[in-house]
Parts: sequence; C-alpha cells; structure tokens
Amino acid sequence: MTDKRIGFIGLGNVGSKLAGNLLRQGVDLTVRDLDDAVVASFVARGAKRGGSPRELAQAVDIVITCLPSPAASADVMERSDGVLAGLGAGKIWLEMSTTDSAEVRRLAAKVEVLGAMAMDCPVSGGCHRAATGNIAIFAGGSRAAFERVLPTLAILGRDILHTGPLGSASKLKVLTNYLCTVHLAALAEALTVARVAGLDLNMTYEGIRISSGNSFVHETESQVILNGSRDINFTMDLVIKDVGLFDALAREHQVPLELSPLVLGIFRDGERRYGPREHSPNIIRRLEEACGVRVLAPGFPAEMVDHEPAARGAEVVPRGRAPAPLA
Repeated sequence: MTDKRIGFIGLGNVGSKLAGNLLRQGVDLTVRDLDDAVVASFVARGAKRGGSPRELAQAVDIVITCLPSPAASADVMERSDGVLAGLGAGKIWLEMSTTDSAEVRRLAAKVEVLGAMAMDCPVSGGCHRAATGNIAIFAGGSRAAFERVLPTLAILGRDILHTGPLGSASKLKVLTNYLCTVHLAALAEALTVARVAGLDLNMTYEGIRISSGNSFVHETESQVILNGSRDINFTMDLVIKDVGLFDALAREHQVPLELSPLVLGIFRDGERRYGPREHSPNIIRRLEEACGVRVLAPGFPAEMVDHEPAARGAEVVPRGRAPAPLA
C-alpha cells in the first residue's frame, strides 16, 4: 500500500514519465513544474495542480523531486516558499534527481530536523523504461524509510535496489551514468570505423548485439544513432554534469582516473560545437565530420520504445546477501 497523497515536482523528460505511472495507478497526485502546459496535461488526466513547493509539501505525504541539477533541487527545497517550509513530522522527501551525494545529505539534514524522512532515489534505464515503469531505481536511506516507500517505488520502477545509507544511491547513479557515457563514446568510434571500413551497418549492429561487445547502451543508443534522430531524451549538458559528478567523486577519494577526463573532454568539445541541448548520441557527429561520412542504416527507430510487459517493481537483493526481513 502506498502513502495516500504524493506530490511530484519536475515533469521533464524522466519526471513526466514517472509521474505518469503514479497517475495511471490511481495515486492521489499533485504536480508542479515551470512548464504550465505540462502541468495542465496532468491536471486534465486527474492530477491536482500544486501551488508553491511549500503548499504542495503541506498537502501530501511524500514529496518527490526530479530536477535537472543540484542547484535546481536546492532552490526548490530552500527558497522561502520551498519544500522545506511545508514539510513536517511523518512526511518524506524522495530526491529522484541525479545529484551530488554531499548535496543530498546536506538537504536531508534539514529535512530530518523537521521530523520528516529523506531518501535519494535516482533512476536508471532511459525514458522509454521510465514510461512503462520498468526502470531501475537506486534507493539510499534508512531501512525503515526504504520499507515505507517501497510500495510507491514499485509503481515507479521495476528493479528496486536499496543501496545503503543516504547518499549512496547518488554515488552509484553517477557511476552508472559515467559507464553509459564511456560506452556511448566507444560506440561512436566503433560504428564510424565500421562505416569507413565498408561494413554493412545493419549487420554490424547485430554482430555487436550478439557478441561480447554488447551493452545496454548499444541496444538503445546505437539504434537512434543509426536512425539519424540521435534522440535518446538526453543532452550534452546533462552528460557533462553527470560525468563531472563522477569525476569529482573520484578526485574526492584520490582515485587517479584516466578515462573519465578524456570522456569529459570529448563531450565538452561536443557541447562547444553543437550546443548544450544537442542530443548526447550526436557526439558521433565529430567523427562523421572528420571522416566525411554519415553513420546511418535503415530499419532503426527514431526513438526507443519499451516493448517489455510492464511489471510490478520488487526489491533486488545483492548477491551473497539474505533478503532483509520486512518490518
């Protein structure tokens, strides 16, 4: 059973899909976003329109934020009419943005002073899986908080991993986004080499898919690269933010990285050339332009659609651990 009233702030590419899952399941949902047209579309389907973040927080049991940057989350939480001004004992804040672990802990301390609970719950798997509720969710926070919100997380996603204390989910999320970015940069090189070397790109796609070279990124982003849309609902500036967070985490712990600075430099160059809001798979344009080719093939979709049946979410138990007993 979920908490009765949920507020959702941030109806962007991912947030709108997550909030849509709640609405389809009949959750009493209040939404807020800077884009009034998006809010109106939710209201037309039965959601309530949130006033200020404070008013929204006062009216619900759980507040979810899904915003593009740590600065945006801090503003929504800490402004004079922000979420913190509306929280109280018994309420809970779920930060579903990809953010800095230290920043989420800083805000969580302010939440807990008010008698509320906090968790960081970023998602992974792409907008197409967010739309069906088949996305993965990392959840950092106390076991008590996790068990309370698990029914809600099971609507929002499919594979739910309790990562440990608050902030651990955000660390894991930037790590996985870094790996995704490395795979994307490598695929841009591999597909361009295949094109220049005269390989059939439809055959090449399948060859990578059935081999040890496969990855989730190949099965999704390579398709929109070959289609030419390059639309994966993710942009250059967000890649730079996420890899920058990973790079900062590594520096904080004095890990001498080699690949991360290179990948960050590649995408900074892509942002300079094509703009911060360019689709991230279009990083391949740097190589297409250098080689005077287009890396395209017929039969691939312009955007990804999740064809897996929607499934109710459940906790993923790490290997070597017994399931934690529910309270």
